[in-house]
Amino acid sequence: MLALLEKHLPEAEVTLWPGGLSKEVRELLLARFPKLRLAESAETQQAALADCDFCLHGSGPGLVGAKQVKQWQATGKPYGFGGITLNDAELKDHRELLAGAKFVFCRDTKSLDALKASGITSPTMEFGPDATFHLDLRDDARAEAFLKEHSLAPKSFACFVPRLRWTPYWKEGRKYAPDELARKETENEKFREVDHAKLRTAITSWVRETGLTAMLCPEMTYAVELLKPLLFDPLPGDVKPRVVVRPSYWLTAEAASTYARAAAVVSFEMHSPIIAIANGTPAIHIRQPTDTRKGQMWRDVGLSDWLFEIDDSTGEQIAARLLKLHREPDQTKATVAKARDFTTARGQAMIAAIAINSSK
Repeated sequence: MLALLEKHLPEAEVTLWPGGLSKEVRELLLARFPKLRLAESAETQQAALADCDFCLHGSGPGLVGAKQVKQWQATGKPYGFGGITLNDAELKDHRELLAGAKFVFCRDTKSLDALKASGITSPTMEFGPDATFHLDLRDDARAEAFLKEHSLAPKSFACFVPRLRWTPYWKEGRKYAPDELARKETENEKFREVDHAKLRTAITSWVRETGLTAMLCPEMTYAVELLKPLLFDPLPGDVKPRVVVRPSYWLTAEAASTYARAAAVVSFEMHSPIIAIANGTPAIHIRQPTDTRKGQMWRDVGLSDWLFEIDDSTGEQIAARLLKLHREPDQTKATVAKARDFTTARGQAMIAAIAINSSK
């Protein structure tokens, strides 16, 4: 979203009120956006409430910044939501907040349809893509060093990203009711092998049919420890020599530079495919039923052929689609370009809505 604002609203002075930034992410952001102001302390947050003209709730899995937007709402100044997914509980609990917005852009049409069906009205309620489609952070040096270490030339490898049915946020200290925690842990254990056996089928086909390499990558920190036991260790012996396992977590910039050099990305997670498309690389998303409505966005941006519902799909089907997009490069490039053009246009529409409403 910051890149969109910089490109299409360059005169704006932007203050970011983050939910939380690690030292590494803060450095990454300020290196890319040196004029960016950060509202992290109580003092700078109060200054932002007083001095800023418009509040934009950024792209994300829901109203993660509802508390902050409510603080802003009390100022009487305009606000809007850009590129969000909404669930039914949020539509029920935050009706007034959503209705008071100058615009609500949903990053998937299932959320948009649910918003409209709820009876909530806002001057503008439209589709607006996840802001990650406009990501331009890169760390070419780190990416190239890793690829060189493993003798990987650009477009000679595909990336594969795992995910459990429920992201284990409880390992990071998030609190859950005992019955909910037990249910999620049980479901994760039940489906971890079933789901990833299908991804391994795609990995095996990729290596055997193309002669190219597979790279196993994490999107979330917890996934680092899954790469070997879930994906690498069970692979056939003839496949393993052509598989690279990332040994540690990486930041978004390095991931983006790596995906830009990949031949394809296949992922249970959502943002790795988005980053790939943003960098011109084809990407298949495998959606799990426990994930939010956000997977619908792959259909919305014209990539429905590259979307698989895991419970309704076989590993062979995923593998066949991966090989097809690799063997039909002209058609694949055209599909990626069309998706990028569409998300670019809708991103511009979101920024235009900010410009219109912040000037009133």
